[in-house]
Amino acid sequence: MFSIRPIYDTTVPVDSQCVEQVQTILTERFPFIAQKEVANLPATLKNPMAKGYRTIVFVAEGQRRIVQGFALLCHFSDLRFCYLDFLSVSLRHGGGGVGSALYERVREEARALGDTALFFECLPDDPTLCRDEALLRENIARLRFYERYGARPIVDTAYETPLSAEDDCAPYLVADPLDKPFQVPRPRARNIIRAILERKYKEKCSPEYVNMVLDSLPPHPPTLREPRYFKETVSVKKPAISRDRKIALYSNDNHRIHHVRERGYVEAPVRIDSILKEIKKTDLFEQKQTRHFSEKYITAVHDKKFVNYLKRVCSTLPENKSVYPYVFPIRNAARPPKELAVRAGYYCIDTFTPINGNAYAAARGAVDCGMTAALEVLAGRRLAYALVRPPGHHAEHRAFGGFCYFNTAAVVAQHLSAEGRVAVLDIDYHHGNGTQNIFYERSDVLTVSIHGHPRFAYPYFSGFAEEKGEGPGLGFNFNYALPEKMDGEGHAEVLRRALRVISDFEPAFLVLGLGLDPAKGDPTGTWLLQARDFFQNGKLIGALGRHTVVVQEGGYRIRSLGVNAANFFQGLFEGSLLARR
Repeated sequence: MFSIRPIYDTTVPVDSQCVEQVQTILTERFPFIAQKEVANLPATLKNPMAKGYRTIVFVAEGQRRIVQGFALLCHFSDLRFCYLDFLSVSLRHGGGGVGSALYERVREEARALGDTALFFECLPDDPTLCRDEALLRENIARLRFYERYGARPIVDTAYETPLSAEDDCAPYLVADPLDKPFQVPRPRARNIIRAILERKYKEKCSPEYVNMVLDSLPPHPPTLREPRYFKETVSVKKPAISRDRKIALYSNDNHRIHHVRERGYVEAPVRIDSILKEIKKTDLFEQKQTRHFSEKYITAVHDKKFVNYLKRVCSTLPENKSVYPYVFPIRNAARPPKELAVRAGYYCIDTFTPINGNAYAAARGAVDCGMTAALEVLAGRRLAYALVRPPGHHAEHRAFGGFCYFNTAAVVAQHLSAEGRVAVLDIDYHHGNGTQNIFYERSDVLTVSIHGHPRFAYPYFSGFAEEKGEGPGLGFNFNYALPEKMDGEGHAEVLRRALRVISDFEPAFLVLGLGLDPAKGDPTGTWLLQARDFFQNGKLIGALGRHTVVVQEGGYRIRSLGVNAANFFQGLFEGSLLARR
């Protein structure tokens, strides 16, 4: 068994390890490649446009992350075509349909990038062009394989002319129309061939050789060779979106146990139902099983005494009983009240976040979802979504509030920070005071929040622009406190500014606190964002191209909640595709 996934860079350790295995296979299977080129593969991925095209590595992974095969796809974004550089299976671990699966995945990527055809080279199956009989048999088998998908050599050109008279077996230029008619105008064909020869082979092909090949094109659009091995091409029935491209989805099913039925308490279970109903229609998600994690991940960002208190008091409350903080011992915070119910105010920042028998369990379930999503990203997935409640971004190091008990986004960021720099972007209507509080003195985690100004929006005491961080964290906290009235266009402009800050930070990971309460009509907000605005915001964020964990925060207008979420993720998905260009 194996699975296929793309690698766009080596910022995540698992990707770096897989690329090392790809380099080994390259050396074994293609000994004619210069070792310098093989050694530079990680650098090529890091600086994708240095050669005038972007390289994407697809790996087929088996157990213990052993790479059984790979494909290197070059995307020439300015000309909107893809070139398959290498496709090979491992001598020791390959076989079992790995090559076919890789090629089908490459075809899907080429279609997703908006290309009309996939180009690559293949050594000739003509004995007049290849005198080595053993090599000729291999060439026939290879061209036979590709012809099954409709890929055939382009005819009536001098592309297969050897670079020198002594050379033998110069390659064809092959085109796969991707299950459509092959229709490439002559000027476009010239640009494609020129880009391949001048960018891919600039150290080998002289200007005279390039011009000779270009001048050989006939006056009409290029055509493909008549089928030689099959009368009909195979019909490849693949899902619209491959598993590796989908967004991993985790939802804490036991969130329903935390149901505060008091009138006006808007943080209700129906929020998750409305989001799930709409996002499942998009076919962008792969719902997966959530794992359970020890409490140590929570105490990595929250005070242990606070965590123990919440666990203890929740365990003592009877069913359907909620305790609301009503005494706040700010005059002598060093000596908390003895009675557990009264002590709630010692750890809480407001009067409307109750403690009940299920609050601890539900909040811990949310953290489990976030941590599982983090592990998915560390395993190479580009996008993962923790659809959770209760939310978490108002939970500080030693305090809860704003419907939040444990800060799932902060737990995720803390765990990811062991593998690289992390940016946390909070786009909830309310300031992410908890996330800011937890990372305020750190420089390895950048915290950015776009929210309503605290002069009118909860939590009122936090989120001012002058809050920049302290000590080592000075300059690593950004607050964009916005006016009471804000439409989608104005919000998007601020988001662009925030994303430039994040891009300059060059994080390996992005943790996104997704608040849907900037929506028009949300009972906790005053802004006017609509579905199209959430789509645009998702697209902007996706274009960062980072390994991203999305953690659900606020959003309470049930009528539009699911539609806005679906539009946001559609934009995020499309934006992440743009990042590959």
